[in-house]
Amino acid sequence: MKTITTATLIAFAVLLAGCNTMRGFGQDVQKVGDKIEEKAKK
Repeated sequence: MKTITTATLIAFAVLLAGCNTMRGFGQDVQKVGDKIEEKAKK
């Protein structure tokens, strides 16, 4: 459980560092959601 939490926090930090604005962050989250949805449909 600790490993999953750590990995999630690291991934969140990388995403947050990759975008300069909240709008950019929202777009990044949406893209991730779209990829998850595509995988779920398969």
